[in-house]
Amino acid sequence: MIATATRSLALLPLVVDGRVAGVLGLHSEAPGFFTSAEMKLLNELAGDISFALDHLSKADRILYLAKYDALTGLPNRRLFGEDLTQRLEDGKSGSGLFAVVLVDMERFGRVNETLGRAAGDELLREAAARLQKLHPTVARIGVDLFAFPVADKHSVSELAHAVDEVAARCFGEPFVIAGETLRMGCRAGIAVCPSDGRDAETLLRNAEAALRRAKTAAQHCVFYAPEMNARVAEALALESRLRHAIERQEFVLHYQPKVSLPDGRICGLEALIRWQHPEHGLVPPLRFISVLEEAGLIGTVGRWALRQALADHRRWRDAGLGSLRVAVNVSPLQLREADFAAQVREVAGDDGGEALELEITENVIMENMDRNVAMLKDIRSRGVTVAIDDFGTGYSSLAYIAKLPATSLKIDRAFVTGMSEGPHGMVMVSSIIALAHALKLKVVAEGVETEEQSHKLSLLSCDEAQGYLFSRPVTADEIEAMLRSGEPLPLRVTA
Repeated sequence: MIATATRSLALLPLVVDGRVAGVLGLHSEAPGFFTSAEMKLLNELAGDISFALDHLSKADRILYLAKYDALTGLPNRRLFGEDLTQRLEDGKSGSGLFAVVLVDMERFGRVNETLGRAAGDELLREAAARLQKLHPTVARIGVDLFAFPVADKHSVSELAHAVDEVAARCFGEPFVIAGETLRMGCRAGIAVCPSDGRDAETLLRNAEAALRRAKTAAQHCVFYAPEMNARVAEALALESRLRHAIERQEFVLHYQPKVSLPDGRICGLEALIRWQHPEHGLVPPLRFISVLEEAGLIGTVGRWALRQALADHRRWRDAGLGSLRVAVNVSPLQLREADFAAQVREVAGDDGGEALELEITENVIMENMDRNVAMLKDIRSRGVTVAIDDFGTGYSSLAYIAKLPATSLKIDRAFVTGMSEGPHGMVMVSSIIALAHALKLKVVAEGVETEEQSHKLSLLSCDEAQGYLFSRPVTADEIEAMLRSGEPLPLRVTA
């Protein structure tokens, strides 16, 4: 102290909420500087500072508790509602369905009754942590009630699957609380925007009503709108039947011929999947493809279609009926699989690549241009050809088209039909054909149904065509009979 010229020192504790939060220190070069009167004033100053610090701490705490849950640290109902309102006003609810989901835990009250309040609090914290990993915007809006938004789903069944996945990942594993292993279930109520409400409070209120119905009916997931529950039930029932269809090998391939416009002979085939239902007969793909995609089954069925198409091709080739390429449609979900190129290589084997063509819509290719181009180049290196399906309906530019490792373009049926509606339609088709030929691509016209359309396509130098004018999709045996005849397909008058 002497070295620092300090000869008087006063230290006063700053007490906040009964604990020392800091120390106020003063020093002087004069000995005996702090008299009793000055110490009284300094003690009062320290008290004032302590009071101010306590007030600031409590103010921060009050501000925090106004928007956050003290137990779990999640947003509370107020903040969740504000964020939801902002999201709806800013149009950030996505391009598909947007919903508010409320989830509560089954039998939570029993945990409090049997293991005590502390165990119940621990369970809530653990459940909140799991939910937050799955949905960063989750909020706690009731005792055991959590809320989160779900966006960008394209059907109510896809939305229901998303909620089921959250429930399975959060509550599928047991909780270890107070030394006890607890298996907890949950129930969910869902309100969809805009049909169930356009503002945050209405959506929350209707989701709560749906949750109450879930509890009353002992169901795990209930939509506010009854018709949506019916649609989900129907979709889930169809999904179950499709799983059985895969197990029982009820899917079949039909084939639609592609014909060379100069001579009308079959020059290729497109494989089209059908479901041979044991009771309802042949089910068209529009009835079930979207459900296969939503249920994550399209990869399994898609691989089967590739294998079956190549098996039929080998049978025709071994019978001396030529070696026409067989085209198989590829779902966007298949193309997004990281190992899709490896799947094609495995299915094609050593000699199947030259027989296979993949039909992919241009929009799907453009989703992740660089990745998809690299993958398709890998597939092309195996002899597999690539056709851009539904060309002209997407947003491809000339620069993108030139980069695609494609071998042919398929003109969408809408453009073929449009040729009969005026000169503009002819100009559109003529431009597509000229573009494709400039890029050394073959052109196939889809949906050709009249002789007039076939004639105009021939005049425009279109290479190939397919449609009901030549043949509807038929079974593999019927295709074999067509191939054995070796004759041009007779034109068919369509209704």
